[in-house]
Amino acid sequence: MPDDRTLYHPTAQTQKTAESDTPPAEAGNGGELHQSNPDAPRMTTAQGSPVSDDQNTLRGGERGPALMEDFHFREKIFHFDHERIPERVVHARGYGAHGYFECTEAIPNLTRASPFQESGKQTPVFVRFSTVAGSKGSFDLARDVRGFAVKMYTDEGNWDLVGNNIPVFFIQDPIKFPDLIHSVKPEPDRGFPQAQSAHDNFWDFISLMPEAMHMIMWIMSDRAIPRSFRFMEGFGVHTFRLINAEGESHFVKFHWKPKLGLQSVVWDEAVKINGADPDFHRRDLWDAIQNGDFPEWELGVQVFDEAFADRFEFDVLDATKLIPEEDCPIRIVGRMVLTRTVDNFFAETEQVAFCTQNIVPGIDFTNDPLLQGRNFSYLDTQTKRLGGPNFTLIPINAPRCPFHHFQQDGHMAMHNPAGRANYEPNSWAQGGPRPDPKGGFSSYPEELGGAKRRLRPESFADHYSQARQFYRSQTTVEQRHIANALTFELSKCVVENIRLRILSHLRLVDEGLARMVADGLGHELPEAATPARAPVDLRGSDKLSILKNGPKSFRGRKLGILVTDGMDRGLLDALKEAVEAEGGMIEIVAPKVGGVITSGGDRVQANQKIDGGPSVLYDAVAIVAGEDGAKDLRTMLPGRQFVADAFGHCKFIAMTTEAAPLFEAAGVDINAEGIMTLDDLQSAAEFVRSCGSLRVWNRMV
Repeated sequence: MPDDRTLYHPTAQTQKTAESDTPPAEAGNGGELHQSNPDAPRMTTAQGSPVSDDQNTLRGGERGPALMEDFHFREKIFHFDHERIPERVVHARGYGAHGYFECTEAIPNLTRASPFQESGKQTPVFVRFSTVAGSKGSFDLARDVRGFAVKMYTDEGNWDLVGNNIPVFFIQDPIKFPDLIHSVKPEPDRGFPQAQSAHDNFWDFISLMPEAMHMIMWIMSDRAIPRSFRFMEGFGVHTFRLINAEGESHFVKFHWKPKLGLQSVVWDEAVKINGADPDFHRRDLWDAIQNGDFPEWELGVQVFDEAFADRFEFDVLDATKLIPEEDCPIRIVGRMVLTRTVDNFFAETEQVAFCTQNIVPGIDFTNDPLLQGRNFSYLDTQTKRLGGPNFTLIPINAPRCPFHHFQQDGHMAMHNPAGRANYEPNSWAQGGPRPDPKGGFSSYPEELGGAKRRLRPESFADHYSQARQFYRSQTTVEQRHIANALTFELSKCVVENIRLRILSHLRLVDEGLARMVADGLGHELPEAATPARAPVDLRGSDKLSILKNGPKSFRGRKLGILVTDGMDRGLLDALKEAVEAEGGMIEIVAPKVGGVITSGGDRVQANQKIDGGPSVLYDAVAIVAGEDGAKDLRTMLPGRQFVADAFGHCKFIAMTTEAAPLFEAAGVDINAEGIMTLDDLQSAAEFVRSCGSLRVWNRMV
């Protein structure tokens, strides 16, 4: 029997999304508009009762009091009053999408996990990207870790790989997680700053936690201000186990590698993007999927045995350490493609509940103490946030394989056991599910022993060597960005002693870095901190650098084209064709959103008005102007800033000769490196090819 209780949402109804005619409406007694459409679904209450008027409450007379019997109003306002649920304590601001994971190399010799048993097998996934520190209403481009959480709906249950875009973390023991998050959140006596680590509380905590210094190098690098979710790596952070059908175990670390390469923005750019478009990362992911440019990552694994773990310089159970790819190469075993945006943000992105404890046969935990703490905390926080233990039955969280158990009741129970049996063992003929000793999940039988103590292992004691390795593996440009970020953040600390304590730690990372930061702050270098274990020099790792692993083309990037009246339509079309041939996108920016009139007399519609489409939103820019239009632009502050910012952020810039007065007004030398003149169709193609390098770093001072 068909179910007519279909909720009205975009995937359930055919509707226009790009353009819409004004719907028919009739004016009511007070001038309010009443819409009715016999072809549209009939509006009802939540109980299914048809609604006749959704503009007015029920009153005793036209100007009389509202009546208590108005069940439609009461239901509607009561539901509205309860729409919000507690936001996540961390990772509150996030954005998600659906897709699939496809195995490209089967590894049954390493694991019995269902997604890896057959090459070509696809497993549905839901992915949520997020910032960590800010509230749900904060901006996208905060300097912050990015959550990279993947829920795989496998044949044998849900597997949640709940990671970040940085492979290490601040702390080694989960008992310090509340302190870490309290320190980075708005200070409790004043309620600010929001989504920022540049304040005394955070750096005071860090200055007293030397184990955080490796993570500090990452968070002060450009990894913390990614250009797009599509251009960042993801990491499982912890060491896990792979278990095969014979019960054999190997250690594993998981890596997501973006097919479009790594890319970040610069700090000044991030600040301006947050003002121009606080939803920059959300919009980028939405636009890419809507345009059919589906984001893709490869899944790689670092697999190693006990012997490697024993001889490696650091403890593989320490979440503040990584294993360089040069020491343990990554093996690509699959790819993940995001193909569909959500139907409803709240129902899916907001209600999705990731738990590190959600693993499947073939995957197992290690004794990483931070992972063990997360296994407890995530289940607890999701139960609190979503109102009870039945959050697992919300569609976005429910397994897509058959599931059977005797769990029952609680708030919003939707899957209680049928029949008499609600316990096990039982002797009833229809007794319900039973355990599967052979096929069910089995933990690896690791031998355990030792005294019960609150004691951290000595193998966790080196807090500076990998921080030094990370910093020295960066390019000169990236090292300068780290120094500038540290200088900015510490300059926001009012208490001088906090700055000095951080400088004392930086001396153990790199003396040159410490001196750059001290000079930027106007401080003399203090004595170096006393390390628990003296740091050592490790060989560099090119894989730790963004610029050494950037894209090789303009694919997936966006060219902003600033146009004026009188511009050459042929050059605009040539740019568009060249960008699309590279797999990129264009956006037209104009003095007015209605567009411009070309030299040939036709109209070109704009995507953005100049003051709403600054150059920080684009990976490269072009100015295609007519002579009079360029003169008008030079009198407009947004026009001058468009050019000056693109130049200051080291972007490739193309220009027609008519645009020269604008560059002069912006104080930009048109003969500088990375600025190209558009004088024919071939020059447009050459410009777009050069944009694959993304930045002209030689301009950076």
